[in-house]
Amino acid sequence: MIAPSSNVPSGKPAPFYSQLYFQVISAIIAGGVLGWLYPAAENPWIEAYLKPLGDGFIKLVKMIIAPVIFLTIAIGIAGMRDMAKLGRVALKAFTYFLFFSTLALIVGLVVANIVQPGAGMNVDVSSLSAGDISKVQGFQEKAGDVSVTGFVLAIIPDTFLGAFVGGNILQVLFIAILFGIALALTGDRADLAVRVMESVSQAVFRMVSILMRAAPIGAFGAFAFLISTQGIEAIAKLGMLIASVYLTSFLFVIIVLGLVGLWAGFSIFSLIRYLKDELFLVLGTSSSESALPALMAKLERAGCAKPVVGLVVPAGYSFNLDGTNIYMTLAALFIAQATNTPLSLADQLILLAVAMLSSKGAAGVSGAGFITLAATLAVLPSVPVAGMALILGVDRFLSECRALTNFIGNAVAAIVVSRWEGALDRDALRAAMSGKLPPIGALVGERDPD
Repeated sequence: MIAPSSNVPSGKPAPFYSQLYFQVISAIIAGGVLGWLYPAAENPWIEAYLKPLGDGFIKLVKMIIAPVIFLTIAIGIAGMRDMAKLGRVALKAFTYFLFFSTLALIVGLVVANIVQPGAGMNVDVSSLSAGDISKVQGFQEKAGDVSVTGFVLAIIPDTFLGAFVGGNILQVLFIAILFGIALALTGDRADLAVRVMESVSQAVFRMVSILMRAAPIGAFGAFAFLISTQGIEAIAKLGMLIASVYLTSFLFVIIVLGLVGLWAGFSIFSLIRYLKDELFLVLGTSSSESALPALMAKLERAGCAKPVVGLVVPAGYSFNLDGTNIYMTLAALFIAQATNTPLSLADQLILLAVAMLSSKGAAGVSGAGFITLAATLAVLPSVPVAGMALILGVDRFLSECRALTNFIGNAVAAIVVSRWEGALDRDALRAAMSGKLPPIGALVGERDPD
């Protein structure tokens, strides 16, 4: 579990200005104002000096994700000693993923048909910017490389250590599960190895705590670059699509995930409040991966069993993408509507089925949201894939919504699967949701040995 940091007296709240959420949201506001005042087209120093701040912070966090996942999962499974239990957790997790991912796709499809965000735009594809179409073709080429077989084979790393250098979460997950099972089957003779890994885990999570101190700097640079390059005008031009994606995602979280949360014994609003630091970090960086280590630590602290968190959260980052799925069907129908391309019910059902597969196949690929959209549209020749150029300019705004929804969805999934498995400490969950846990000086503090 996570112990209170020694630099914060127990029971005494830290000053508001020292809280990470305040620092990050202040940085986002400051970055937005700076980006608005200094457009990148006229101020090349924005890209030269501010963009690296956001990119650098995300790279720092990604650097530590592999060891966090490996240690958490391997230690958790080693402590199980019950392979049947591991199988049950995996089955329940993937049943949950499949149901809610499909539901998110259906919700996006229904909203797109009701709201029709692209209706009346009457866009002539031939009039789109050649530069934007060229970028879309680049995504199309990447989408062409996506297949179910290739996806499955890509989970297997070329070497054991290769899983830790390739940036593929699923490869690390695969290795960690295998190694954890091996430790569990070895029995008492593996106790020394487990104790060493637990000690290393302490240092790794302290390292996460250190890196999180740079979060406001990363959020400032990333958001300043976003506003500076895209501008407020981009939001106005495609306001209906942006509003549809954000509103649909908001309602999905509050209503659908909210009802799931009530069943599991917590309020979705309490969970959002509990994870506010991480959510602001995701908002500032447009990346849910930037808060993955902190999410895993906080879920454990809220009473979720370590093996469940270790398995559900990393797997959910590839298989439980509610925000991405809502975006995919909404964006696909937006392009069809904007280019006056009629889609029958059969066409939409085909699009839905392909989206279910393509959203998994491009998991872990840079620009996955746009790539999966290109892969999905490719099965419907009547819809011009070049129409993706319409949303290319605002994709970063939409990616923030996708990341936030995906993040909350995976937090809910971990709690639900823990409860489903009977591995949830209800008292710890209530304390976390009510804000009664001991204060922590850093986003992720020291972890006590189990």
